[in-house]
Amino acid sequence: MQTFVKVAETSSFAEAARQLHMSPPAVTRAVSALEEQIGTRLFTRTTRVVRLTEAGSRYFEDCRKILADVEEAEAAASGSYVRPAGVLNVTASVLFGQQFMVPILTEFLRENSEVTIRGLFVDRIVNLVDEGIDVAIRIGHLPDSSQSAVKVGKVRQVICGAPAYFAAHGVPQTPADLARHSITTATGSFAALDWQFGQDQKQRVHVKPRLFCSTYDAVIRATLDGWGLARVLSYQIGEHLVAGRLQTVLAEFEQEPLPIHIVHPEGRRASAKVRAFVDLAAERLRANRLIN
Repeated sequence: MQTFVKVAETSSFAEAARQLHMSPPAVTRAVSALEEQIGTRLFTRTTRVVRLTEAGSRYFEDCRKILADVEEAEAAASGSYVRPAGVLNVTASVLFGQQFMVPILTEFLRENSEVTIRGLFVDRIVNLVDEGIDVAIRIGHLPDSSQSAVKVGKVRQVICGAPAYFAAHGVPQTPADLARHSITTATGSFAALDWQFGQDQKQRVHVKPRLFCSTYDAVIRATLDGWGLARVLSYQIGEHLVAGRLQTVLAEFEQEPLPIHIVHPEGRRASAKVRAFVDLAAERLRANRLIN
């Protein structure tokens, strides 16, 4: 398998032989023996090109996983640990990624010189398998799945505004009072304007925003400027609340807090880079008072 994987990675029997410190005939014999053993051709060979067959491509991915498992099993048996290495793909929502994940990513990179990280910060649910994501931060209740999840905090949906706005327009006392206030919201479809309140989510208020923005950054900016009220997640304005630039209202009508999880699809078979990153991220996020 190691010989086959090296030929597939280099697309060359000769180069694989050089890297493996073997003779080219020995590499050819090893691959031929493997093909005979499993009963299918793994490569299409010409005088110039070595390409994986369709069966060979599937077998190549399986072999890489198997060899990685063997490497980690040997390391565990010897009492040592595989060093994190390779590319780590991490996703989170835009503001959460910017505020909380970037410092964790850079800390992890400083501690693991053989790792490269790609951060995908988008306000949508990313399919981890289809988009090749190793670790995701999920805000909200998780559906049942085979993915591993580690709870690291919780956030509230809050109604907020600037002190200057409340001074000029008053403070709403019930959700129904929102009808007379200016509202800013972030949405891509201009739907979902029925805001739910209460632990049982039975109380609904239809709001009529006059300002729609495509990002929460813009919504928060308008709210800081005193234009109106907005409904956001508490972490998104945590620093502004601490500094007194924004205030929350209608706290007694809030819904249950939303959990925050670190999710990864590999479970116990997670690679060293994933395990190490999840451990660090969980420790740092649980210690963050803005989400706990």
